[in-house]
Amino acid sequence: MEKGNTTRFYRLNWMWNILRHGLFLKGVNNRIARIGLDFMPYYWVLEGQEEFDPPQIRGDATGFEVSFFDDTDIAKVQSSISGLGDVDYAQNLRNGEICVGLRKKGKVAAFMFIKKNSHEFRGKLFPLKDNEAYLYGMYTFESFRGKNLAPYLRYHCYQLCREDGIHKFYSVSDYLNKSTLRFKGKLKAKNTRLYLSMKLFKSYYRTFLLKKYN
Repeated sequence: MEKGNTTRFYRLNWMWNILRHGLFLKGVNNRIARIGLDFMPYYWVLEGQEEFDPPQIRGDATGFEVSFFDDTDIAKVQSSISGLGDVDYAQNLRNGEICVGLRKKGKVAAFMFIKKNSHEFRGKLFPLKDNEAYLYGMYTFESFRGKNLAPYLRYHCYQLCREDGIHKFYSVSDYLNKSTLRFKGKLKAKNTRLYLSMKLFKSYYRTFLLKKYN
């Protein structure tokens, strides 16, 4: 949530988004995790391997520009979003990760991160080869939502990565997050594995492979 919005508006908007995007079960799961019973089923997803029509921006598409974000851009983004907790976007850049963003007339509309090294997710390590990358952290600012910007930015991220020799793109999709599943569906992404991650009272960590997909 961008800073400057009232607490009451934030709560009402949060509840509306949960219901509108089919995230009720995800919300319940988050509540249970707060008491130490943290269960997360998720997909390991392969993206960008099938041809599809480039996503289009809804409404007025003039003035949008895709570019790499530097330290100055990240500082502005970090200061404009509340509720990040211990998320440090600047540290991501220092770790060698890449941020790709979408602007309209100089104003940031959306952004995401690209990680080339092996990725650890909830205690499980996913090795990556030289021609592979992990994509995560997609965020669209509230005033730009509903314009199909996330698929648009993701598609152009594929193009930028291919110019740098990266041709396979992986990501994680929360099984209970219907909004994320719809987003990946627009990109013709393929679920390769289904896992169940368990964190019990911050002392027991296990990940189970539930299913492999062809």
